[in-house]
Amino acid sequence: MGLVVQKYGGSSVADAEAVKRVAQRIVAAKKEGNEVVVIVSAMGDTTDELLDLAQRVSPAPGGRELDMLLTAGERMSMALLAMAIGDLGHEARSFTGSQAGVITDSVHGRARIIDVTPGRIRQALDNGNIAIVAGFQGVSQDSKDITTLGRGGSDTTAVALAAALDADACEIYTDVDGVFTADPRIVPTARRVPSITYEEMLEMAASGAKILHLRCVEYARRYRMPIHVRSSFSTLDGTWVAESSEGSEQPDMEQPIISGVAHDRSEAKITVVGVPDKVGEASTIFRSVADAGVNIDMIVQNVSAADTNRTDISFTLPANDGRKGVEALTAIQTAVGFESLRYDDGVGKVSLVGAGMRSHPGVSATLFGSLADAGVNIEMISTSEIRISVVVRGEDVDTAVSAIHAAFDLDSDQVEAVVYGGTGR
Repeated sequence: MGLVVQKYGGSSVADAEAVKRVAQRIVAAKKEGNEVVVIVSAMGDTTDELLDLAQRVSPAPGGRELDMLLTAGERMSMALLAMAIGDLGHEARSFTGSQAGVITDSVHGRARIIDVTPGRIRQALDNGNIAIVAGFQGVSQDSKDITTLGRGGSDTTAVALAAALDADACEIYTDVDGVFTADPRIVPTARRVPSITYEEMLEMAASGAKILHLRCVEYARRYRMPIHVRSSFSTLDGTWVAESSEGSEQPDMEQPIISGVAHDRSEAKITVVGVPDKVGEASTIFRSVADAGVNIDMIVQNVSAADTNRTDISFTLPANDGRKGVEALTAIQTAVGFESLRYDDGVGKVSLVGAGMRSHPGVSATLFGSLADAGVNIEMISTSEIRISVVVRGEDVDTAVSAIHAAFDLDSDQVEAVVYGGTGR
């Protein structure tokens, strides 16, 4: 008997019929002799609808009460799914995140998991029950308040519980048939990737691929928990996210050069114009942004102009944090002495990811050549050992993704990729 953890996203449980279909899949896994733990997201767009409702009631709702409200979506899903499983003749027990033992810090809206103590889950399994857990939520270790984990939190919940229960695998069910070489909504001929390493999936997630959340992959890598990304709308094989194939039974199988092309439309760019070129100014600038709780992605600093001894520093950040970033920098303008700020939320990031890039020359030349041929101008460039990212105009993102995908011969010669739902999660 194995222990499998399954996670179903909002599109997989979007309505009553979808819940019944998921219940049948869960029962099938139980009939195969497995112990089954299920993590569910809120139904469809419930979380967004609750956020909209909160903002209509209060323009700036407090974090504690907002978390109390948002966790209602997952609680609805878990209870309905348990009912559907009961109608199929199997016993299911539903648990909130706190009841499941998901312990977090006290940061509302984006709490981080500190520990998982799944005693009640283990007891339910020992009694022969299927355990249904509300994702996206936990309980603060200090205040004992309900907390939420932020976007993609149900993915993280699933992997954390799988690790704590020593599961054989964590299955993430979504509305596409696995991880693809590009978003099928942009490139219908994108190819499904049968397997991908944690390292590559981390780069894909960090670059905007929404199939798995970054924190979920980090957690899986830390505990070496294999993730199987599959569609809840089909029975096709998905994508395995696991360790590198080095040392496997097929040592001669080379890693593909490119795993995929990811994109992100949620970033903005700030340019700090006319920064005095002297020691400590960059530190002051980025410390102020960090103190405002803003994460920075790409950074470019121009060469100092000889006649003014001043330079420009540009960086990207989440567009949702744009106002905080600008306010933080405006507060230190006099102290630093820079001339002005430019804010631009009309940009997008496109990234090429692949561990095989390490040992294959010419990858950069092919990427930049494809963008030039497509007439796409590059505003910023950032690289890692297995990733090249560029910032382009927002309206050029689709063109850039398609051009890069074609340049590296990533198109599938099989049927077009199917997107069963509407969100990719």
